[in-house]
Amino acid sequence: MAIWDGLVTAHEQEVYRKAGYGRPRGFGTRAALLVVDMEYGFTGEAPEPILDAIDKFKDSCGPYAWAAIPYIQRLLGLAREAGSPVFFTHGVPVAPAGPGGGPDRGTSIVDELKPAPGEVVIEKAVPSAFFGTHLIRHLVGARVDTVIVTGCTTSGCVRATVIDSYSYRFHTVVPIEAVFDRAETPHRVNLFDMAMKYAHVVPTREVEAWLARPATGGLPQGG
Repeated sequence: MAIWDGLVTAHEQEVYRKAGYGRPRGFGTRAALLVVDMEYGFTGEAPEPILDAIDKFKDSCGPYAWAAIPYIQRLLGLAREAGSPVFFTHGVPVAPAGPGGGPDRGTSIVDELKPAPGEVVIEKAVPSAFFGTHLIRHLVGARVDTVIVTGCTTSGCVRATVIDSYSYRFHTVVPIEAVFDRAETPHRVNLFDMAMKYAHVVPTREVEAWLARPATGGLPQGG
């Protein structure tokens, strides 16, 4: 049963199927893992009801974010073990308020997903991780053909990044449990639309199994 079943009707799904959309896109041969905007402004500082979380960070996705974090953690571990390049994005920090003000907590990547030394962290000011950044240069340099997109939000920065990844002709993979939004309806509808048009949208366990297979992500020896 697909995550969008019950929201997108069977008739609507048949329209897409008959038109040729939604064919499985699959994986390539060498992956990069992209963690999009896993910062406190979108997660909050702890799991709590979303309306309470919004009182502290207006863009917080509350418990949806914290449910996704363990899935992203596992993907990070597997990508690192496989030698796959890992990239993070976060928002442009807001200038501290007044003398002695601290760093912008909202745009700081959560401690649970802290980048490892040598992993590329990209600051961005718009939804797509590709627009106005050097991400494409890094991906081409690493000779990957598959971009695994995790993070938030499904209807915003994840979707924008997926479309650009598809436009650059990467195999683009979205692990369902490793992305999230601030509400279920836009989350599910956008997963459906990406699956029909732009990405291989699959349960995270399938991505984990693919990353765990031999010779998934690292550069060839001597390359």
